[in-house]
This record gives sequence, C-alpha cells and structure tokens, in this order.
Amino acid sequence: MTLEGKRVLYISYNGMLEPLGQSQVLPYLRELSGRGVRFTLLSFERASAFTKSGRHQCESLRQNLAERDIAWHWLRYHQRPSLPATMFDVVAGISFAQNLVRRNAIDLVHARSHIPATIALALKKRLGVRMIFDVRGLMADEYVDAGHWRKGSTPYRITKSAERRALAATDGIVTLTERIWAIIKEWDVLKDRNVAHEVVPTCADLELFKFSQKDREQRRQELGISDRFVLVYSGSIDGWYLTEAMADFFVVLKKQNPKAFFLWLTPSRHERIRGLMRDRGIKEDDYTVISAITADMPSYLSAADAGLAFIKPCFSKLASSPTKYAEYLACGLPLIINAGIGDSDDLILKEEAGALISEFNDAVYFEAVNTLNKFVANVDDTRKHARAVAEKLFDVQRNGAERYARLYRRLLGGD
Repeated sequence: MTLEGKRVLYISYNGMLEPLGQSQVLPYLRELSGRGVRFTLLSFERASAFTKSGRHQCESLRQNLAERDIAWHWLRYHQRPSLPATMFDVVAGISFAQNLVRRNAIDLVHARSHIPATIALALKKRLGVRMIFDVRGLMADEYVDAGHWRKGSTPYRITKSAERRALAATDGIVTLTERIWAIIKEWDVLKDRNVAHEVVPTCADLELFKFSQKDREQRRQELGISDRFVLVYSGSIDGWYLTEAMADFFVVLKKQNPKAFFLWLTPSRHERIRGLMRDRGIKEDDYTVISAITADMPSYLSAADAGLAFIKPCFSKLASSPTKYAEYLACGLPLIINAGIGDSDDLILKEEAGALISEFNDAVYFEAVNTLNKFVANVDDTRKHARAVAEKLFDVQRNGAERYARLYRRLLGGD
C-alpha cells in the first residue's frame, strides 16, 4: 500500500529547536514525507523559542519544513510547578490538536511518548481518529529509577494510569527494544489485544554522523591532543548516567595508557565533572568538558578513539535505546558499555562492536581496557566495522523510517 497523501498528526512534547527534536523527530518526518505522508507537526517549545532570536529560528524552520510538505505548529512548554504545568499543556494540546485534526482531515495521530499519548487518546475518543503510542520509555519508572519520584507518589500514579489508558486504547505501539515489548505485551491491557507493533531503535542520521579525518585532525589540534588516545562520553550526567563509574573507568584506562585523554561532551554542570576528575587525581590537561551543539557532535566524535557510556541497569532501562550508541558507531568508534540496557548487549555479544561491562569495579574495567586495545590495534578495520553496525541497525532511512512506514501502512489500510 502506498502512503501517498495519507495525513498524520505527529505530536511531540520535545521542542523542534532542542537537540532531541533535531535528531530524533525531524529526520524521520522528512524521510516519511518523501514517501508521501503529509504531516502536521505539533510540538511544545521551551521559553527560548519565544524570544526574538527564537522566533526567527522557528520561522526559518517552519519554512524549511513547509518545503517538505510538513506543516509545523507549536505551543509553549510549561515546566513549573511540574504537575499543574503538565496538566495545563495537556488541556491546551487537546484543544489545539482537535482543531488540527478537523481542519486537516487527519487519518492518524502519532504520539511521541506519554504526554502526547494522553492528548492523542482524547482525540481518539472525541473524533474517532486512530492513534500510535510511540513509547520512548516507561516514563514513571524512569523518574523513579533516576531518583526524581517515589514509587507510589501522586505523579507516579497519575503517569502510570495515563500509560495504561493509552496502551488499552491505542491502535499501534512503537517500542525502542524487543526486551521491553516481551514484557509489556503480557500486561493485562495488551494481553488479549491484537495491536499493531514495531520495534524502532533510536537511530542516527548517518549523513550527519560519520567519521571525518579532516575533522579529526582539526579538533585534535584545537584541543591540543594530536597524539593522545581519546575516550569520549556524550550526553547528560548523573541520574541514570553513572558519571562516577565512568570517571573510575578512566582512572584504570589512564594507568594502562598514560596518554589517555577524556573528552566529556555534556551540556551542563561542568564543575561536577571537574570535581570528579580532581578527586581522582586526574590533571586538567588530561581531560576537557565541552558543551557541543548537535551540528558539531560528529567532528568531536571523529576526534575520539572509543565511546563510553555507563547507564544505571534498572527496569526502566530495558525500554531504552541510547542515542549515543548509534552516534558513536556511526562515527567509527568501538563501544565501552554496561550490560542490561535495552537490547544493547547484542551490540557486543553478537555484533562484536566493543567491550561489555558486567560489574562496576577495577578488575572488570581492566579486562575491558584489554579488549579495547585489540580494537585500537586495528583502527581502520574497527572504524569500518563500527560504521557497518550502525548502517545495519541504526540508519534513520533503512531502519527507522522503514519500520514506521510499515506500521503506518498496517494502520492506514494494511499490507
């Protein structure tokens, strides 16, 4: 079945000016639009989008998307106080979105995560439109595992209730991993339902994320690390991310390789990183902390030799497909990751793309460094293999968009 002319309302609670919107929403929409889908996009933008420069950015992006036949609308995201602000956004989203459904003759509502799913559920009940619940993670459990909520608290119970109602009514479900689908499909709200489903891991734009020798040399010169072995971590710190364990790993790496250098690419709390490194006796010329924008990430990753990510192994992370894994591999980096995060064990055990940490201690780190050294000894082959794994599993076009298109076809007429 062709998707030509099918009309989809895509709702994201993440803004399109944010890195996540830029990397994990727009590439999919552009690719699916090229396959004939006519998108109406509704996002919730943060306060910066409503400044003078933000409005200019929004208008420029709106025109760019319109050229791809994507009509973008945005509402303001409200953050505090947390629960009332979110409820306000849901009510505003329902009111605005139902007008979009009527005006644009929408065939399907694609809800990216829990808050948009609550909006989509109201549209389904009021207007009879079909919906996809794109489960980007188990939101309530993630907040508990990160230490932000207490299990059984009011926000937890409200979120879990909304999740159950959305799962019970949705026509299609997307999960990031096979591991979490095997669990939630047995929940009582899904067990007896023949709901359409696809696993769509977090993919990377492989046209943007790729190794560049020129960028490598330039970034290394800028950082003064031309002959160093560079370990990189990109993303947020603390919460689910085991920042202290990653600093400990570097200490072990440094003992075996005195030329090791740690490149931290993180948007905030740089003093937290400096404190961790200082406490471990790591000199300032053996690491740096940079806030890199999305467009610069491939060049910084090209400057590195291996990508590190330690994430808290807990129930909610069975639903996780970290973006950084795909980006590291796409730029030719072997991985050093820990077990128990979504389907990612297979990246090491089946795809042989790096080293897998089973426990967080120096002895295990030592063995991981030895494994890593084998990859580094054959750097050209390692880069080619890492890139091949990214192309096989995490290509926006061949993996992400194709699986979404398959789900759309099932819901909009059937294969």
